[in-house]
Formats: sequence, structure tokens, C-alpha cells
Amino acid sequence: MSDHAAAPVMPVGAYEPPYYVAVFTTVRTPDQSGYSETNARMEELVKDVPGFLGMDHAQTPGGLGITVGYFRDADALTRWRTDVEHRAAQQRGRAEWYQSYTLHVAKVERSHGFTRADGA
Repeated sequence: MSDHAAAPVMPVGAYEPPYYVAVFTTVRTPDQSGYSETNARMEELVKDVPGFLGMDHAQTPGGLGITVGYFRDADALTRWRTDVEHRAAQQRGRAEWYQSYTLHVAKVERSHGFTRADGA
């Protein structure tokens, strides 16, 4: 999320279910002062959560952002949701960076993927 242009274009792999996803969809405000730094820190921090599996992110030209976090179990998701630094970032997001957002949490019961062997 901090430097998506430099990241390889590859979705997070399919994991063996069950696992959990948190889908965070946002529309940001015009003033994004401090957002990039906080976002980079959250990316670093979530990787240390036991049970964190990975993250996908997409941003439309019109400003809709979608981040999907993958977690092995509900406890991992709770650890992330209640992390002190993450809570502070959430509060700042509501106060400064987000015009609106939604959060959807779901248990994944089926998962599969595909990757072309020749890379074309």
C-alpha cells in the first residue's frame, strides 16, 4: 500500500480455508497530510501480527480504495483490530483522511487461484 507501483502485480495466493478476510473500502478526503507515512507503518505493523497472511490493494482513478487483509483465524483479526498503533491510525483516518469507508469481515470457506505458467 505504501508503494504499490513498485510492488509486483500479483494477488495474494489462495490459502487453505477456513480463514478470514477484512475488506476495507475507502474514499479519501483531499488533505492526505501524513497518510503515506502512517499507511507504510501500518503495512509494517500488520506483518508482525501472528496469523496475518497477506494483503491486496487497489485504487481507482476516481479515488475508491479497496484493501483486503487475509488472516488465518478470528484471533489474528482481533489482534490487528485492537493493536494500539492501529487504533490510533483508525482515529486519525476518521478525523482527517477518509470521506467515507466500509469494513466487511468474512470467513472464507472456499478459495482457489490460477497463475499462467509462461508468465504471459
